[in-house]
Amino acid sequence: MNLHDWIDELSDVLDVEAEVDEGLVLDLAKVAADNVEKIAAPITAYLLGVAAGSTGASPEEVERLAARAQALAEGWDRPADAPDPADVDDDVPDDSSVDHSTDLYED
Repeated sequence: MNLHDWIDELSDVLDVEAEVDEGLVLDLAKVAADNVEKIAAPITAYLLGVAAGSTGASPEEVERLAARAQALAEGWDRPADAPDPADVDDDVPDDSSVDHSTDLYED
C-alpha cells in the first residue's frame, strides 16, 4: 500500500470523488506547520478541502486557493513574546570545574 492507494481507499470510504494533488496539499501543510505552528498543518489542509469542495473547484482553482493559504501562512506573524521554534533553549551543564586537559578528541 502507498499514499495513492490510501487516497483511493479513503475516498471510497468517505464516498467522495476527488482528484488529489497530494504534493500540493503536503507542501501547503508544511508551510503552515513551519510558519504558524505544527498543528496548523492538518487544519489548513482540511479547510483547503472544504473550500475546494464547497465551490466545486477545478484543479487550477484548488491551486489558487492553496497559493492564497500559503501566502497567508508565509506572512503569519508570531506574537512578539512567542519563542522561535528553531531556537533550542536546552540547559548547558556547567562543567567548568572538570579538568578536560586529558580528554582525547577525534578529528
